[in-house]
Amino acid sequence: MNELKTVRLIYPQWQGGNIVRIMPELEPDDASKGYILGSYLLEFLAPKTQSQTIRVPVSEDIKREEENGILGYKPILDQTKEALKLLNEANPDKIITLGGECSVSVVPFTYLASKYENDIAMIWIDAHPDITLPEDKTYNGYHAMAAAAIMGKGDNGIISELPGKINTDKILFVGLRDWERQQIKNRQEEYGIKHLAPQEADSSKILDWIKSTGAKHVVIHFDLDVLDPEEIIPAVGIVPNGMKIEQVTKIINDISKEYDVSGLTIAEPMPRIAIKLRNMLNQIEIIKA
Repeated sequence: MNELKTVRLIYPQWQGGNIVRIMPELEPDDASKGYILGSYLLEFLAPKTQSQTIRVPVSEDIKREEENGILGYKPILDQTKEALKLLNEANPDKIITLGGECSVSVVPFTYLASKYENDIAMIWIDAHPDITLPEDKTYNGYHAMAAAAIMGKGDNGIISELPGKINTDKILFVGLRDWERQQIKNRQEEYGIKHLAPQEADSSKILDWIKSTGAKHVVIHFDLDVLDPEEIIPAVGIVPNGMKIEQVTKIINDISKEYDVSGLTIAEPMPRIAIKLRNMLNQIEIIKA
């Protein structure tokens, strides 16, 4: 049997977040592009790997135009195409993605959905369900549309580029505690997607759910804002009563013992302290010599 090929995908996409208004402690440009540094920090902090590392180039042009209800539409579309091109060239069986805002899961997960002919279940570990649609006209950040895009729902220009999709009956939201508006709650019910609140989430329930789907492969999206801000604040979101680090890592490890975890994404890192330290260092002239 051929050994499965794993790649590490460094995907510092930042354009999908419209977060300046909720990050007043940072300068607007620093808040917007903080995901770039966050992605690089995840790569630096992650265990070293012998697997191939793929880096998705992203534009750092701070100017973003809204198009089709999505802020930064053109660079997001261009980066989607480039990420798919890189994955198609590498032809991996497993993808570990270090982002970047939540939409960095869209390309690797739909690539894997196509590769495994939708024989795949998705565990979306997140404080939010990310099923906003562009036509909602309530929030234009693509990161809030990421799970919907993986389902094949959203902007036709982006969806038409994606190689596959994951059906709603094979999606479970874990750690969900902030729907932001009733429209999203209603949509989740309409789609028939189940969820576990932070206090309900444990490995046995999740493994039972995966078994019920009949899927052989699993992809896991881990948005860092699912974590309890009383323990750590690694992301933009600070919704209280979240999951504990030990709780999340145990769930991921337990799933990987029972199933082929073909994709894992760590998303939404916002390194506030590192950004401030970088800016401080840039103010010390002698360091620039």
